[in-house]
Order: sequence, then C-alpha cells, then structure tokens
Amino acid sequence: MSPDSNLLSEDSISQAVEKALAEIKQAKNLEDLKNARLNHAGEKSPVALANREIGSLDGAAKAEAGKRIGEARNIIKNALEIRTTELQSERQDSILVSERVDVTQVLANGSTSSLLIGSRHPLTTIAEQISDVFIAMGYEVAEGPEAEAEWFNFDSLNISEDHPSRSSSDTFYVESLDSGVVLRTQTSPVQMRTMLERKPPIYVIAPGKVFRTDELDATHTPVFHQVEGLAVDKNLTMANLKGTLDHLARTMFGEDIETRFRPSYFPFTEPSAELDLKCFVCKGESKKIKNCKTCRGEGWIEWGGCGMVNPNVLETAGIDSKKYSGFAFGMGLERTLMFKYGVTDMHDLVEADLRFTKQFGLGI
Repeated sequence: MSPDSNLLSEDSISQAVEKALAEIKQAKNLEDLKNARLNHAGEKSPVALANREIGSLDGAAKAEAGKRIGEARNIIKNALEIRTTELQSERQDSILVSERVDVTQVLANGSTSSLLIGSRHPLTTIAEQISDVFIAMGYEVAEGPEAEAEWFNFDSLNISEDHPSRSSSDTFYVESLDSGVVLRTQTSPVQMRTMLERKPPIYVIAPGKVFRTDELDATHTPVFHQVEGLAVDKNLTMANLKGTLDHLARTMFGEDIETRFRPSYFPFTEPSAELDLKCFVCKGESKKIKNCKTCRGEGWIEWGGCGMVNPNVLETAGIDSKKYSGFAFGMGLERTLMFKYGVTDMHDLVEADLRFTKQFGLGI
C-alpha cells in the first residue's frame, strides 16, 4: 500500500501545527488541555497518523518526512508544556485554598493526630496480579536494567536510526545523544535480553518502570509502568496471542469483557495490532450514550499493542525464524489501573496521597 502523501505534505503538517497551537492556547483548564493533547499529540492526531506513513517511504524521502514530523511534534510538545505549567499553577493555587487544614483542630477522640493504617500502592498490587495470571500459565517473570543500552532499546528491536522515537523529544538520554545509553522507553529490551540468554521455548512476562519525555498531567507522566509478554516456540500464531490476551482481559475486568484486534504497525512485530477493550461505560453503544468521555464516542478503548515477533528480531537474537515463531504484547499498568477502577487523574497515582491509596488496602 502506498503512503498517504497528503498526510506527509508540508502544507498538511503546517496546518496541523497551527490548529494545535490555537486549541492549546484556548484551553482554559487541564481537562481542555487533555482534549487538546489527545486531538493533536495523541495516537489518532494528524501528526501521529502522518508518522505512521513514514515506514513505507524509502531513503531520503523517509529522512525528510521524519525530520518534518519530528519538528512538528516538538513545536506541539513545547506548546503543551508551557500551557500545562500555566494551568497547573492555577490548579495548585486553587487546591491550596480549598484544602487548607486547621492543624490545631481537635479530633472526635480528643486528639490532634490520628494513626492511619498503611496500604500498598495499587500499581504494585496490579503488577503482581498480572504476573500471577501469567505465572499460572507457565510464564516466568523477567527483569532488566532501567538505564539501557541504545542497541537493546532500539536497534535490536528493528527500530531504524531515523525513527522519531529515538529523538531527545521522546527519549531521555543519560548523557547525550552520542552516549549510547538511554532510560528505557519500554520494557521490550527485557525480551531481547531474554532471547539472547535462553533457548526456546521461551515464555516470560516483564513488568517494570519506563521513561518518556512527557509532562505530568491528568493522563501522562514521564515515569510510568508497563508489562510486556513474550512467547517463542514452535507453531505459535495470532490465535495463541488472542487467546492469551482474552484470558488476561477476563481475569482483570470480568468475564463479560470484549476485546478486538485492530491492525497497526510496530517495528518489533509483524503483523501488528492494537488491542482494544469494549468501553465499560457505554458498553460499545456510544451513540446511545451521548458524548461518552471514556471512549470519546468510539465504543472501544485502546489497551495496548501486540503482534507476532518480527523474524528480523528473532534472527538478531540468534533464533531460527524458520523453526520458531513468537508473539509479544505490552500494555501500561497505569492505563490498566485507570480502566479497572475508574481512576481519571494521573496525579492520584504519583502524589502518594493516603486518601487515594488507602481505598485499595493491602491488596494481598
């Protein structure tokens, strides 16, 4: 299929940037800015859609398009950062006023202090819950370093040198772009390390902390958590992948949850798919429930990415791609937690507020 030249044209990219800057400037609160981010920096934004077309270009055309889109994303990202800082400052000022506490007030028991029972962070609990699901299926839990070699994070995973994700606007480099060391942007390097260390059959799950150059807002954070899975064996197919993820979804969200695969592109996998969950608020009937904020009228919510391991990646790991096949998948733990418990603000997950964490208890 030929790339959509209209999406990649200089005029289209310029118009997308102008529209994004206008909407960002008009955002009156963090919720408005969240919508602007989704519209202009999200996975279905014009710039993101154009970025998907780069993979089908060749040579100089790919480099030129990558540079153009990278510049556009930087402009939008910088505008979002500036407006986020402004709106967060306004938000903090209002919180300081509304949450003012009189520390001298006497409690009902006559004391001026109380002892609260501790609780585990829900991200820790949900990571263990997912790991337990896969351990029960015979998987092992694998780990890897958070400061990762660029080769493991990108090159070994079939990510080209001019891919936009390798720029400093998306990735934290430990020292400089030439250092060869990054804060891992995904837990996929753990999969490559595992394939280099073991012989098939391989079944591992890799939960862990990852880093992206995002600003902290209601739906984004520069430090977040993923869980990725890898299976390498003889005769594995997309059907095995679908069955595995359906089992995980039913365990996490209930037996009545519905999933679907939506075709996508990832360098690490081929074929690739986005894994969607039927919206648990409107139950996929977004037309009946007007303006469903959870799925934004789509009826489905994106949960993660998956696909069959690209033969190039298997060969890089020294695995015979004619004898073995594999599948891989990954989803964010924060997103999973938000889906499962209806959490709407990322701030709740990072601010260590006992009023939030105590409702989850010990979670054992």
